[in-house]
Order: sequence, then structure tokens, then C-alpha cells
Amino acid sequence: MDFNLNEKQAALQEKFRVFAEAEVQPLAAKMDEEGTFDLGILKKLHEQGFMNIPYPAEYGGADGDYIDYALAVEELAKVDASTAITVSVHTSLACSCIDNFGAPWQKEKWLRPLLDGGKTGCFGLTEPTAGSDAAGQKTVAVPDGGNYIINGSKIYTTNAEFADTIVLFALTSPKLGTKGISAFAVDAKTPGVKIGVNIPRMGIRGASNCEVFYTDVVVPKENLLGNEGQGFKCAMMALDAGRIGVAAQALGIAQGALGLAIAYVKEREQFGKPIAAFQNTQFKIADLQTRIDAARLLVYRAAAAKSNHEPYGLYAAMAKLYASKTANDVAREAVQMLGGYGYARKYSVERFLRDAKITEIYEGTSEIMKMVISGSMKLV
Repeated sequence: MDFNLNEKQAALQEKFRVFAEAEVQPLAAKMDEEGTFDLGILKKLHEQGFMNIPYPAEYGGADGDYIDYALAVEELAKVDASTAITVSVHTSLACSCIDNFGAPWQKEKWLRPLLDGGKTGCFGLTEPTAGSDAAGQKTVAVPDGGNYIINGSKIYTTNAEFADTIVLFALTSPKLGTKGISAFAVDAKTPGVKIGVNIPRMGIRGASNCEVFYTDVVVPKENLLGNEGQGFKCAMMALDAGRIGVAAQALGIAQGALGLAIAYVKEREQFGKPIAAFQNTQFKIADLQTRIDAARLLVYRAAAAKSNHEPYGLYAAMAKLYASKTANDVAREAVQMLGGYGYARKYSVERFLRDAKITEIYEGTSEIMKMVISGSMKLV
């Protein structure tokens, strides 16, 4: 069992780190403050190969694996969680649904532009009254000749402001619950699709996160991904993969926050010596780094299992549960180590603390992760 990155992975990690520090970090505070995502960064993410990593070259992918992808998300999140989740939703959720359930011609039409054509995807599942309970959604798709007519709304749709393609979930057979949900590839410019305002949020403020309204949206039946009724399966498979992305994001937040704290305690002097010289500080940092490395092993295990086409849903749930809690705890301790400066907007650690919280909520709350893990243990 090898716990080291191979030569290719180490080179990719360095490439991702250099890009994140040179291109993303200088804009992170501005994007957070203004609540907007820089489209110049989005363009560079496509150009530099962040948006197509774990997909086959046959459809424009980089022929990478999920460890490569996790490394990219982690390095981005070390400087900006908003950029990391922009990549994660596009890759883990939107692209995976088309890759898993699209026919070859659908992959050519919808997946290829997302992988090598500079197009961006988003994922429309959550509704104002349906979060963890996907069966409670109300968006419906009614057959009408060669089309479906879709009406409803989705909320917290990441990337919605600038997405070109929406993977949308709607009820085609409302009486069947989860078995009545179907998935569609929808052009974001289709008449009747209205992108709402960017929802004001506590964290990941730089990301696009909107309510999207669907009013008499005409979608050709050929846009159906898989068969009618396979939408719930499609969404759950995507969310399993997405949890690796969110876990990698949480991992990056934790490591980034601790890095800022370490830099500060080495320079800040109290009682005549750097804060880093106090044993209390040293022990705290040792404990936090150990937890971060434990989270990293969980994330990489889940990514390796998926890359090897092994069952990985349980591993992804464990990685997300532990990494998200670690991110929150480390960011909070980082603020504490900076004291009053940690609470000030001038320093970045308060942003890391605000960004960390959402990792315990989206793509499956921590409570849902515990349900997945305990359910696998056959306790009852």
C-alpha cells in the first residue's frame, strides 16, 4: 500500500498549486467581498485543464483520475473555496450525470463542450421545499408530443449565473416518488429558464449560487438522460462523486487556514517571543495538522476507490463527514490563534471560517453522511 503521490500526481499537484496561488489567491478576497465570481478565472480554469480532469479523452477529457481531480480541488480550496466548488459542481455533478447516463451522441452534444469547449455546467436538484428529501420536489416535466414541458424552480444552483448547460431533475411520474424523477440536459438559454439573483450567503460568497425558475420550458425528449424514472439514481451517483469533491474542498480549506495561522504565529510576538515558541501553540498546531492528514487519507482513499472502479460511496461519505468537521474546527482554531486580527476582514482566516460551514451541509449534510455510514454497518 503506497501512501505517496506518484511522479505524475506530484507534478499535477505543483501545477495546481502554482495556478491557485498566482491566479486565484489575488482575487479571492475581492470575489468574496463583491459576491461575484471572476469570469476571467473561469476561462483560465477551462484553459488550464481544471474542468475536465477525470473524463476520457474520447469526449474531450484529460484522461485523469479522481485523485488528480481531488488534488486540483484541494489546491484551489487552500486559497479560495468558492473557486474550488465552482470546479467541483461542474465536474462531479453536471458532467458525471451526462457521462454516466448519456448516450454516445448525447455525450458528443452535451459533455464534450463542457470538457474541451469552455462551457460550464450546473446541477438543478435542490428546491425551496426539497433538500435532503429529493422525493419532495415539485418541479414537473409533462410529455407533450416530442417534448417535455417543465415547470418549477430550483434553489442553491451553483454556477447558475454563468452556466451553459443545466442538468435538471423533474418529476415525470409524480405518484412514483423517487422512481418518478427523471434527468434532463437543458440549455441554460432555453426560453422560460430564468436565473434569479445570487443568493446572499454567509460563505462561498464568490461562487454563483442562485434560484432558477422554469416556466413552460420546452425540452426535447432527446434531452432525457437515461430513461424516465432514472433521475434519482443519476442524482445519487453524482452526489456520491460530488462528496469526494466537497471533501477535497474541506481538506483544502483546513490546510489553507492552518497555513495562514502558522505564518502569523511565527511573526507575531507576545511577552517577548513569537507565539509559535509557546508550547500551547505548538501542541495545538500538531493536533490540527494530524487531523488534516487523517482527513487527507480518507479523501484519497475514496478518490482511489472511484478511480479503480471499486465501490466508493461509503468511503466518500466518511471522507466528507470527517473532512468537513475538520475544516470547521481548524478554521475556528486559526481565527483564535490570530486573536483580534483573525476576526478582522483584512485577514483571510475569517473567510475560511465562513466558507468551511457549508461543507457540512451541501451535497449531503453531515447527518445524511452518518445515515450512509451507519446504514452500511447493518446495525439493525
